[in-house]
Parts: sequence; C-alpha cells; structure tokens
Amino acid sequence: MDLKRLDRLEEILDSAISGNSIAGGSVAVIKNGQTIYRTDRGFADIENGVKMGSDTIFRLFSLSKPITSTAAMILFERGKLDIEYPLKWFIPEFDKPSVSDNGWIVNRERDITIRDLLNMTSGIPYPDQSYHAGKLMDDVFNQVQKDNAEGNFVDTQEYARRAATVPLAFQPGDRWAYGFSADILGAVIEKIADKKYSEFLKDEIFNPLGMVDTDFYVPEEKLSRFAQMYDYNTPDGMPKIFEYIFLGVGNYDKKPAFESGGAGLVSTVSDYGRFATMLANGGTLNGVKILGRKTVDFMSQNQLTDHQKRTYQWDSCKGYGYGNLMRILENPSAFGTNGSAGEFGWDGWAGDYCSIDRKENLVFELFIQKCGGDLNLTRRLRSVVYSAVE
Repeated sequence: MDLKRLDRLEEILDSAISGNSIAGGSVAVIKNGQTIYRTDRGFADIENGVKMGSDTIFRLFSLSKPITSTAAMILFERGKLDIEYPLKWFIPEFDKPSVSDNGWIVNRERDITIRDLLNMTSGIPYPDQSYHAGKLMDDVFNQVQKDNAEGNFVDTQEYARRAATVPLAFQPGDRWAYGFSADILGAVIEKIADKKYSEFLKDEIFNPLGMVDTDFYVPEEKLSRFAQMYDYNTPDGMPKIFEYIFLGVGNYDKKPAFESGGAGLVSTVSDYGRFATMLANGGTLNGVKILGRKTVDFMSQNQLTDHQKRTYQWDSCKGYGYGNLMRILENPSAFGTNGSAGEFGWDGWAGDYCSIDRKENLVFELFIQKCGGDLNLTRRLRSVVYSAVE
C-alpha cells in the first residue's frame, strides 16, 4: 500500500467537517490483518465538546446485519440450520402468512425460508406508510413502542410473533426488498441456540474476537464514549440531535428486551475491524476460528436471481449483487469504483460503512453518526483507499 496516498483520507474528512456535512468521523484501513491507517476527526458530541476518539462507540444500525448473517452461518456449519428450512418451524405464527397484493389480501404461494431471510426476499416489510403491508407493520411497530413506554416490554420472540400478523409485501422469493428479515433471523437463532440472541453473539463472536465494546446497549460507565446522532435535514442546515426511536431501537442506555439483529448493535471501529478482518481472512482471526473458509466463500457470493434483482436498485448498490445480508461487488464499472470484484460488506442508516476485500486482504471502515449517512463521502473515501493498493 502507498501510505502517502492515504493521507488524503484525513483531508476529505476535515473538508466534510468544516463544510458542515458531518460532525466527525473515524476511518480505518486494515491490510493483511494489520491496521495501516487510522484517523479520528471532528466531534463525537458537539454540544459537550467531545472529540471523536479511538474508543468512540457508534450506533451500527444495519451494519448489525453482517453479524447476524455470521451468527446464522455458525449454526449452518454445525448442521443446526439449513437455509432451505421454512421459517414456520421456528416461528409458528409464520405458518400461513397472507400477502398484500396492491391492498388485496391473497394466499401465500410457498413458505418463507431461511434463505429468504438472508437474502431479503421474504416479503416481511419494514414500517412504511407508502404501501399497504408497510402501513400495517407501522401499526404493529407503534403498538410495540406504546407497550414499551408503558413498561410492557416486548422481547425478540414477541416482536417476531407480532410481525407475523402483518401480510407479506409480496410472494416469498419474488423480489428483493429491505425489511425485518434480519430481526426475524435473530429470533430464529435464539430459538435454535436456546439462549438470548445477545448471549449467543457474545459466546460465539464477540468474546472470541475480543469485541469488548459491542452490544445491544451502552453500559453507564461507557456512555461518555457514545457518539451523538445528528440530523442535518433541518431548515437552516445546522445539525440537530436525533432523538427518535428508529426501527425499534431505543436509547441504548439499558439492556433492551428486543435485541434487533437488523439494526440494534453498537460498536467501535476497532471492534468491528476485528470482525471484518476475520471475514477477510476467511473466517479466522489470530488463531480463533469463527467460520470455515468455504462458508465465507458462500457468504460473499451473490444469491439473487435476475428476477429478484429487478427491485435491487439502490444507488449505493449499483453493480452489486446481494446475499447473506450483504452486498457483493460484481461489476466495478457499474458502481464507478476502482475496487475489486468480489468485495463485500454493508452499511448502516447513520453512515457506518464497511468494505471487505478478500482478494487484497483489505478492510475499509468509515464510521459517522449522520441520519441517512453520506454516500458521496463514502464513495470518495473508498476511491482513495483503493488508489493506494500496489
């Protein structure tokens, strides 16, 4: 790697901060298992003058999903979970889900499978007022928040059972659409492991990899390290603290009843770097084997059919396939990147981003806390990272 070229990363981050695009951000580049570049710029908490640091804790939101995929693959390797198993075996309430077809309720044509959960082809929606099934899920979501506010806390299993009462947004396997699939998969893992999802993750991933700051909440003694979340979609363009519950995830200051496998984890750049490096190494980190190499091969392959891809049209995923809750780069020119075909990873709603390139044994991380993220910033930074590859 040409390390001098990586100095441009700090320049780009500083420009974004001074231009009032982000409050602060952290970048790490890991090559062959070693962190060759790391910078923490700007503020984690503007109001209290807390600067971004090496131990800052971030909300992962959907960057939780690769961890959930890995958890499922651990059970897959042990013969306890097959991707063709029907979801109803673990959450019986999904036995006879109906499907909303433009507001008309029709029968399901086949069972939802674990493969559907891993590939976001289940039809299980997120809360969304723009279509019928999404509106009904929004009603369920709002009732859950009401119950939690009244002290009747809804746990992961109950959350899955309530989600099963909502008609699917489409027939299982018909298309790709972002939704609660990863959260339902977390409930499945709980059932198979016969322990809370957080306990399974700690036992099988976090503790073995030394991920000491990754969890579904931030303990009191670590709250001073917890980055503030900012919304820049304001009338004057000035950042405003984001204070709303998003995707069922609360304030992070206590252990939640609902452990969201799709959006609920917090972590640090260092912790997540260990997880990503394990995948870049083919499932092993510092002699600790989490997955077999062939399993990581499977995880980093496109799983969508051409028919399913017709609805996989996000700007951040041009040129990518999808599978196992992650994007997989198939056509670098379509994304406009100098990256490698086969690179994979995902990102979160707050802008946390991770790219894993097994061909170059390279990991790139960008962690920020901005509602909706910053795709332009992400693209520019990753272009610099790949420009340094020799």
